[in-house]
Amino acid sequence: MRYAKGHKEQTRARIVGEAARQLRQRGLSGVALAELMRAQGLTHGGFYAHFPSRDALVAEAVGEAMAGSRGTLRERLSAAEGDRLAAFLKSYVSRAHRDTPEAGCAIAALAGEVARGPDELKARLGDGVVNLIALLEGEGASAEERARVIAGLSAAVGALVLSRVTDPALSDEILRTVRDQAARPAAPVPAEG
Repeated sequence: MRYAKGHKEQTRARIVGEAARQLRQRGLSGVALAELMRAQGLTHGGFYAHFPSRDALVAEAVGEAMAGSRGTLRERLSAAEGDRLAAFLKSYVSRAHRDTPEAGCAIAALAGEVARGPDELKARLGDGVVNLIALLEGEGASAEERARVIAGLSAAVGALVLSRVTDPALSDEILRTVRDQAARPAAPVPAEG
């Protein structure tokens, strides 16, 4: 059977997209190749027509998850007025994000596992962190604004992770507290002299 031009690339993209969703939902060990391929209407053996190994798929899926998160954030920030970090925190540190890890940030979903994993995965997730900081900073950010962004992002990721493992009341309190505290404008630096 002859397929239309671009069929293999489209199939590969669907596989990577679904693997990225499963990684965010289930973690690094949660992507089962047979299940993944069956969901795409393909055989387990057909996997190797697209990828040399499971590790290659996982690395590409981590990159895809990061790119998807970055695209969503870029859209939200372009629609936001004023403080970019506050706009980010409003959607990131939320019940909706907490409750849908499969559609959320790969950093919060995978950082703990990736930190103990292969260097290629660390590099992919690390590049995602660098890109996210740059996106939140915007052009020409001061050292103080960069520090505020790094602290806010770190608090947001930690809050999301903690909110996913605590009881509902504490979970909501964590989200609310970090969203409100991290969004505060930086205190003015006293003049020297």
